[in-house]
Amino acid sequence: MVDSIVVLDHVHHISEDPIAAASWYVDKLGGKIIGSDQASGSLQIRVDFTNATVIVRGARPGEQPGRKQGMHWGTDHFGLKIQGDFDGLCNELKKKGVVFTLEPKDVNPATRAAFIKGPDDVSIELILRR
Repeated sequence: MVDSIVVLDHVHHISEDPIAAASWYVDKLGGKIIGSDQASGSLQIRVDFTNATVIVRGARPGEQPGRKQGMHWGTDHFGLKIQGDFDGLCNELKKKGVVFTLEPKDVNPATRAAFIKGPDDVSIELILRR
């Protein structure tokens, strides 16, 4: 194998309202907007989470995104690793009105997880690795 390291760089979120979606990532999860621009005719906002970025953009000219229904092939969710007080963070998110689709639970002795509903019905896993 070649001498390479693969690291997640970004997740791309297509949103009906990119400004509101980017603000959600900042207000609810503590991300930081690090820039915005026009890309191929659509607003694109970069929200930083230390080791990866969520890029939120609107529909580009000619695109007509639709809603996904239930399970589908392809990416199901993305996960954010939590360091520190996992349950405290989850309680704080609930106070901010974040909807949990899976309440915090131990999925095995080394892992605690929860799922939340993000903007545009994006599924986000919060995960604590002990």
